[in-house]
Amino acid sequence: MIWGDKRYHSLNYFLRNKFGEKVFKISLDAGFSCPNRDGTIGTKGCIYCSERGSGDFAGNRMFSISDQFRDIKNMMNNKWKNGKYIAYFQAYTNTYASVDILREKYEEAIAQGDVVALAIATRPDCLGDEVLSLLEEFSQKIYTWVELGLQTSNEKTAKLINRGYKLEVFEEAVSNLRKRNIDVVVHTIFGLPGETKEDMLNTIKYVSDCGVQGIKIHLLHLMKNTPLVNLYEQGKLRFLEQEEYIDLICEAISILPPDMVVHRLTGDAPRNLLIGPMWSLKKWEVLNGIDKALEDKKIYQGINY
Repeated sequence: MIWGDKRYHSLNYFLRNKFGEKVFKISLDAGFSCPNRDGTIGTKGCIYCSERGSGDFAGNRMFSISDQFRDIKNMMNNKWKNGKYIAYFQAYTNTYASVDILREKYEEAIAQGDVVALAIATRPDCLGDEVLSLLEEFSQKIYTWVELGLQTSNEKTAKLINRGYKLEVFEEAVSNLRKRNIDVVVHTIFGLPGETKEDMLNTIKYVSDCGVQGIKIHLLHLMKNTPLVNLYEQGKLRFLEQEEYIDLICEAISILPPDMVVHRLTGDAPRNLLIGPMWSLKKWEVLNGIDKALEDKKIYQGINY
């Protein structure tokens, strides 16, 4: 099974088929906070999360949504002249505000020219009934998906990384979103402290069976000024090697359902903040290595699902 030139169901393939042309993400910072930072459930956040709430490549929160969108779009137009856009609320928790504020931010984003989709990254414990109704409202105007940060299905690891919620909360959020026909994309991380290969693949199996439409697999990045640095300095964090990571990704792809969209197979971290693993900065080398390994091993998405 081949999806375009890939042996997995890539986001690029999915979007081109859905919209008939190239679609780009515009990553936005709407100025929200997070209950795991403001004292509602915690103050330090997840131990790996950067000071910008995983929005290091998003727009500047000091500017309006319209200005952020325009600036990033103009930068992209220098490289790609044509295409449509996804308004992606990336930084911090993007359902963590009043419904009126959320509606205002989302409306401003989808009003920008050539926006064909709305993507909202949030926590599963920030999806109350009013927010769910709002998301359903937007999903009827424009293609909308919600991204949930699961990271691991291992409750012991979840406690260690200070995720701040249990699996049952995640499962309820997925159920509530799917009842409203809203697509769900789940974030996972490979290389969390103490996790074995079995733990990581168990998370992939869990996601494969929970009825979601997309997945992002990230490599754990150790960044400066995060609580994770303390574990690293205590010798309690081992970086995955590049070939080890590629092998894990190949196994993960083999057990994903064929119709699940793979939104990411690695992540990005700002060079000036990254402590390790430094090989992760060679993003295209990693992605090309995954493609080659899939071909060499005769693996395609779903072969072992």
